[in-house]
Amino acid sequence: MMTNTDLVKLAYANVASGNMPGALELFDPAIEWHECKGMPFVNGDGFFKGPEAVVTNVFMNLPVYFDGFNIAVTEIFGTDDKVVMVGYYQGTNKATGHPFKANATHVWTLKNGKLAHFFQAVDTASINK
Repeated sequence: MMTNTDLVKLAYANVASGNMPGALELFDPAIEWHECKGMPFVNGDGFFKGPEAVVTNVFMNLPVYFDGFNIAVTEIFGTDDKVVMVGYYQGTNKATGHPFKANATHVWTLKNGKLAHFFQAVDTASINK
């Protein structure tokens, strides 16, 4: 049986390899997603509910606003139902032409073997230069 940490590692591996269906099948149908307000595509509070809302409002916007966007994972660790990813985002801001390497931390909460809650903390100042 996979641990919660293993499930989160699998989700990042799926995203990195372009296997979005594989990543999305790990999401709880009622996932609560908290994106940083400073991300250029976030209007309002950055809260999205459900995989479809995450795809539409987050994943589909990444290539619109950034060239070469990727997540470099430094470490993933967890205990009980909480798993944390520490790493950074890399890419180029299309609006400004500036490349970035921005510190990023994600905190996941798992429920019944699914990713049920996502909280993002990221250095949006570096991204928005």
